Amino acid sequence: MAKVRHSRLQAKKWSTMTLVLSMLFMLTVVLLMLLGLGIFSLPINSDDSPPNDLTSYRRMASERGIGLGKRGGQWTEVLSWEPRAFIYHKFLSKEECEYLINLAKPHMAKSTVVDSKTGKSKDSRVRTSSGMFLRRGQDKIIRDIEKRIADYTFIPVEHGEGLQVLHYEVGQKYDAHFDYFLDEFNTKNGGQRMATMLMYLSDVEEGGETIFPAAKGNVSAVPWWNELSECGKQGLAVKPKMGDALLFWSMRPDATLDPSSLHGGCPVIIGNKWSSTKWMHIEEYKV
Repeated sequence: MAKVRHSRLQAKKWSTMTLVLSMLFMLTVVLLMLLGLGIFSLPINSDDSPPNDLTSYRRMASERGIGLGKRGGQWTEVLSWEPRAFIYHKFLSKEECEYLINLAKPHMAKSTVVDSKTGKSKDSRVRTSSGMFLRRGQDKIIRDIEKRIADYTFIPVEHGEGLQVLHYEVGQKYDAHFDYFLDEFNTKNGGQRMATMLMYLSDVEEGGETIFPAAKGNVSAVPWWNELSECGKQGLAVKPKMGDALLFWSMRPDATLDPSSLHGGCPVIIGNKWSSTKWMHIEEYKV
């Protein structure tokens, strides 16, 4: 009887989780449509609309402590439905990008990957960048960015890991991988990773694309196809552009893992690539 009761509880839990994820998906689609049509836009602050000129905005930001820079001209682009991926153009201001880079620079170290058996970090040839983690809610500017991510994704701030800042020099890359876990150890805190927000903090002259090699659809239809590196042309790819943010989902609306979310970072050919990643979980992530 205990086993039957346990099975029923598990089934009920998964049913509830599926319903919640489906509602989140529907809300995301509706918001994307409204953003794309220009019917609705997310305000930078809740009090009033931002001024039209950058100088006035900076003055208001300084007086009210609402963040750095003006993020005018934002628009949303649906990149793919398999995987579900969207680009939020001008998600971060230039000042916010530079702030994150300068904050992270003194603390950069060789990037690692997570060992699926122990949950500990380890070196790997598949990832050759450098990086560091910022604490969730570390300061006012980071809290503003994390709140903005929550507003766009409908995932509470408390479900996210701390921001990770990454730096790729010429030749550095991250081979194709999944952001979700296939072991129980790494899902003890917060459950499964369900979505990733990848924010580009710099432009890259050549290379450094984010690529989805398992994406479905006509990957050569993107307008920047001819500007991609050879690596970027091996799947659906996004060129890094300062201030843009790429949101993609590692789980489908029915709570199953999405293998089409396989992704990687192409080698940088010319220039430097700076980015910041926010991983979001099904449940609250303890920090």
